[in-house]
Amino acid sequence: MPIRLLVVDDHTLFRRGLIALLGQFSELQVVAEAGDAGEALRHIQAHQPDVVLLDNHLPGVHGIDALPQLLAHQPAPRVLMLTVSEDADDLATALSRGASGYLLKTVEGDDLVDAIRRVHRGESAVSPEMTGKLVAAYRQAVQQSPGAPADAPPPAATPTATDRATDAAPHPLAKLSPRERDILREIARGASNKEIGRKLDIAETTVKIHVQHILRKLNLTSRVQAAVLASSDPDQT
Repeated sequence: MPIRLLVVDDHTLFRRGLIALLGQFSELQVVAEAGDAGEALRHIQAHQPDVVLLDNHLPGVHGIDALPQLLAHQPAPRVLMLTVSEDADDLATALSRGASGYLLKTVEGDDLVDAIRRVHRGESAVSPEMTGKLVAAYRQAVQQSPGAPADAPPPAATPTATDRATDAAPHPLAKLSPRERDILREIARGASNKEIGRKLDIAETTVKIHVQHILRKLNLTSRVQAAVLASSDPDQT
């Protein structure tokens, strides 16, 4: 069965061009299109799409504000934001309200289709350009969390045997090769596969293979998860 899609964007030319692009893939089927959140809701109820490609800057109700209502329908579709907004707050709000992914409209066609596949499988997809902002927001949240103020170091304590055993346990990233750690460091900074390949002087396809190996070794499903994990290792940042 093809992945059933609903395309929501108020720019008709962009919407039609996107539908034409997606129509080149037999595994995808655009079942409806909409220009605003209200029309999108009606199409979700009528067509029950698997994945909704949702712009944020819609007339009336913005995409991120419409997320709770769009996801309230049963069965709920996966929602993949496709927007020009590079605002970190928009990214955080979209994910907190149930979006499965957040892509910028500068995304390459093949990367968009790959993101649709991953979101349909229940994974997450975030544009590489936004990954660094997501990791920065995660770090800020950790620093500002109760009990861990950023301006006050924890009190010194005498290590116990359990503490020493915990300290001796290798960090999960220790299982990565030096090249994989280099690539993970760039992922945490928000670099795309093309940018990583250019910086490390390797082919983009080689970077993709390394990323797959990294995710498999760390038992993760997305580069966003890998970037967040990398931020927990002082040697990686």
